[in-house]
Amino acid sequence: MALTGDIYKLMSTEDMLQGHAELCIHAYGFVKSMALKCAMELGIPGAIHSNGGGATLGELATRIALPPFRLPRLRRLMRVLTVSSVFSIHYQQPDSADGGAAVYGLTRASRLLVGDETFPGLSHLVSLMLDPNLAAPFSGMSSWFMDERPRSIFEMHHGEDIWGVAARDVALSRSVGDGMDCDSRFVMEVLLRKGLGREVFSGVGSLVDVGGGTGAVARGIAAAFPNVECSVLDLPHVIAEAPADGDVRFVAGDMFEYIPPADAVLLKSVMHDWRDDECVKILQKCKEAIPSKDAGGKVIIINMVVGLGTSQDNNRKEAQALYDLFLMVIEGGEREEDEWEKIFLEAGFSGYKIIPVLGIRSIIEVYP
Repeated sequence: MALTGDIYKLMSTEDMLQGHAELCIHAYGFVKSMALKCAMELGIPGAIHSNGGGATLGELATRIALPPFRLPRLRRLMRVLTVSSVFSIHYQQPDSADGGAAVYGLTRASRLLVGDETFPGLSHLVSLMLDPNLAAPFSGMSSWFMDERPRSIFEMHHGEDIWGVAARDVALSRSVGDGMDCDSRFVMEVLLRKGLGREVFSGVGSLVDVGGGTGAVARGIAAAFPNVECSVLDLPHVIAEAPADGDVRFVAGDMFEYIPPADAVLLKSVMHDWRDDECVKILQKCKEAIPSKDAGGKVIIINMVVGLGTSQDNNRKEAQALYDLFLMVIEGGEREEDEWEKIFLEAGFSGYKIIPVLGIRSIIEVYP
């Protein structure tokens, strides 16, 4: 049967076939995500690393104790993950011991999934992004768009918002905490490697990390800058999991009600969880907690500024766009510079400076 519609008449056969392939890639995008999740849960990145940075299929199967009859399926999993550039692949010489077998290696992405005694890698963060509690609600996104009730996709699916579920669901709370903790340690590593700490924390005698979880960032700042007295403010059930190591003071509370006084307030990956009006309230509480600009007071925000740091990098553009839509599940979202400026002004701040040095994210200093 011929496709006679005008829209098809305008397309060449090659365009139709290429369009079909592209639709398949988009439609099966979730398969890549699940393949990545599977690889992390099987421990494949660590297995490749511990095998000297490269492993054949048989070596991988041995290291992860795979049942032998699953070996052909493992090859299919690795084919998806190499096509997706999660892992690399090269072939041994035909006269080698394995007779030209494929050898899988780590890429710059999968290297970040390998942990060691000092840093667990970003596997917990990626696991959080793929948590079924967050992924499942997206299947009802179209219904949510047409829903006249002012609620998030998460709330429509689960019956309450993410913070309510996390407060009683230990597994989800730990997933959020572990994901944010490893992301915080990653950010601190980049900050210190780039030598940005002195610029950002210069003149700061005390700092409170609002929503700082179990203190990964605060401990990193305290270790690198012993002159900065660091505190963390978070909800009681989060603070209950914090280590009592003495380097950082932990305060249980609600940022909408009170923020402890400090020279600087740090908000890392906090503002994108809240609507504009809620962000204004948070910033007003921050303003109450810090001294004047002349006295060195400031708010330090680590978040995306959509469009910055992406001009020559399509991967970063796509990462920003995808993450922004991902946050929509909890009614959060990333902001462009004019959107940031709007809430800063509404909260009563006098100015700001954007430092786009964290890949898809930026540091924003906001002054009272």
